Amino acid sequence: MITKLKRLPPIHALSAFEAVARHGSFSSAAEELHLSQSAVSKQVRTLEEHTRSPVFRRHARGIELTSTGTALLQEIQPALAQLSSGIERIRQRHDANTVNVIATHAVSHYWLFPKVIAFNREHPDITVSIQSDNAITPAVINEYDFGIVFGSGGWPGLDVQRLFAERVYPVCRSDLELPELQTLADLKELPLIELDSSAWDCIDWVDWFAHFNEEYTPRPHSLKFNQVSLSYRAALEGLGVSLGWDFMVAQAISEGRLRRVGEFVYDSGKYDFLVHGIKEPLKPAAQTFKEWLS
Repeated sequence: MITKLKRLPPIHALSAFEAVARHGSFSSAAEELHLSQSAVSKQVRTLEEHTRSPVFRRHARGIELTSTGTALLQEIQPALAQLSSGIERIRQRHDANTVNVIATHAVSHYWLFPKVIAFNREHPDITVSIQSDNAITPAVINEYDFGIVFGSGGWPGLDVQRLFAERVYPVCRSDLELPELQTLADLKELPLIELDSSAWDCIDWVDWFAHFNEEYTPRPHSLKFNQVSLSYRAALEGLGVSLGWDFMVAQAISEGRLRRVGEFVYDSGKYDFLVHGIKEPLKPAAQTFKEWLS
C-alpha cells in the first residue's frame, strides 16, 4: 500500500487539475485556489508528468480535456469529494461546539430534525449537524459523535441508549372513506400501499400480517414504493392505507392529518438507539446533547 501511495501525484496537483477542469479555465481555478495562474499551470504539468500524457488540449478559444483528462476527472472527483467530506467530519468531531450525528433519512427527517430544532432553542451555542444516510452501519459510527442505529443493541465497541421502540400500524388520511374494519381479513380488502423492502431491513405488509399469523399476498398492480417516507407521503395524499411507523406518523395523527386504521399494532421488540464509540470520551457538547435526548 505504501509503495502504491508513493506513486500517487501530489494532492495539490490533483486539486488544481480538478478545479481547472470544472471551471474550464486556468485563471478561474487560480482565483478559487488563491494561487497565481502560473502556479496552477505548474501543478497541472506535475500531474501530466505522473500520467505521462497531456490532460488538457490548449487552443485559441480556451482549453478542453483530452481523453486522459476526461478519464482522470471521472476517477478523482468522487475521491476528492469523499476526502473533503471525511476531513470536514473529523473537523466537526473536534469542534468543541459541534455535534455530528448520522441517521437514516426517515429518522433524520421525522424524529431527529424536530428535536434538534428544540435542542437549539435551549442550547444556541451548540450546533448539531445531521448526516442522513440509509446505508448507516455500526462500523461507520466512529466517524461521528453519534449515530442512530436500528436493531436489538449489543454492538461491540459502542455505547447504546434506547431512543424509541419500533411500533408499526396501518394509517390513512383522516378523511379517506373506508369500509368498517373488524378483522385482519377486512384489512386485506382495503387499498394497501405496498412497501418493497427487498434492498434493506424493513417490515412490509407480508411481515406485518405474518406477525398475527395471517398469510398475505400483495395484489397485482398495487401501488408500491421502496422507501417508508414515500409510502407515508402516499398515505397523506389519500392514496390508500400505509404501514405507519409510530416515530414517523404520531405527529400527523395528533394533528388530524392521518388516522389509524384498526387497533392492530406490531411491536417488533427492536429499537432505535443513540450510539457512540467508547474509545474516546464524549466532548462536553456531545454529552449535553446525549443527556438532553435521554
